[in-house]
Amino acid sequence: MAWTDLIRRLGTSFSPRLLSLPASVLLLSIIILGGRCEAFDTVLVKVAGPHASYLTAELFKPQGKGPFPAVVLMHGCGGWQPAVLDALHDHAWYFLDHGYVVLNLDSFGSRGNSGGTVCESNAQLVDALTYRTNDAFDALHYLQTLEFVEPNNTFLMGQSNGGSVAINAAKMSGPHGFRAVAAYYPWCGSLGASRVNLKSPLIIFSGSRDDWVPAKECRNRTSIGKQLKVVEYANAPHSFDVRLQLQRYLGKLIGFDKSATENSRAQMLAFFDARLDGEIQRRQVSQLDATEHVPR
Repeated sequence: MAWTDLIRRLGTSFSPRLLSLPASVLLLSIIILGGRCEAFDTVLVKVAGPHASYLTAELFKPQGKGPFPAVVLMHGCGGWQPAVLDALHDHAWYFLDHGYVVLNLDSFGSRGNSGGTVCESNAQLVDALTYRTNDAFDALHYLQTLEFVEPNNTFLMGQSNGGSVAINAAKMSGPHGFRAVAAYYPWCGSLGASRVNLKSPLIIFSGSRDDWVPAKECRNRTSIGKQLKVVEYANAPHSFDVRLQLQRYLGKLIGFDKSATENSRAQMLAFFDARLDGEIQRRQVSQLDATEHVPR
């Protein structure tokens, strides 16, 4: 296997320029930059949506036989752009460290919609909400076929357009649907009325500086079904978990907020962990206790 193929296989997310460096320099770069070396597999997920029969996804698996809880990650309207993919990898490794299988799904690559083209069109954004909601459940069903996944403990997290998809999924999940759902800076119009009947517990993270999908649309919402929790960060813009300098994209404010990212990630994990079934929850605690002394 070529050196660059090995690096891609290991899941490190660096600039393509680095991959052209000599092996010794590249290895030193990985050490200096703190690259993670947990491997992920690139897999194909069969879907029923338009313009594609299969979608590419990255599958992260903890060590051991499992079965493990699992979470599907869904990107925003820009697809797997480099900074977004890095952010999704940060989420994936965080979940992996806490004993979750992760399926990071690319809804746009196989459909030729990468690079932010969907962000530029309201019609495409609305269309994506429909077929990507189907993608989410196709990803759920894929995970439930894996022997190392606990099928009744599968969760969903989405960013932006993917967060609106997550809201849709929380309204549709049935007895064999998502155990709980997290939506990062979504369009809360997906909730519909101010009182919504959620089928899965839902936690929403929004930023008060978001002028793309304003946080005020998420306020004063209640659920007559499963729990709805809304968390708003006072200084956070759109895409606050993506490591970008504060900037305007399509006229909208986006950029990284370290505090909101770390707090939301911890709250999301706690929200999911609290909804694991008893057997899985006990196993998670004992596994974490057993590895607590191991330096990382």
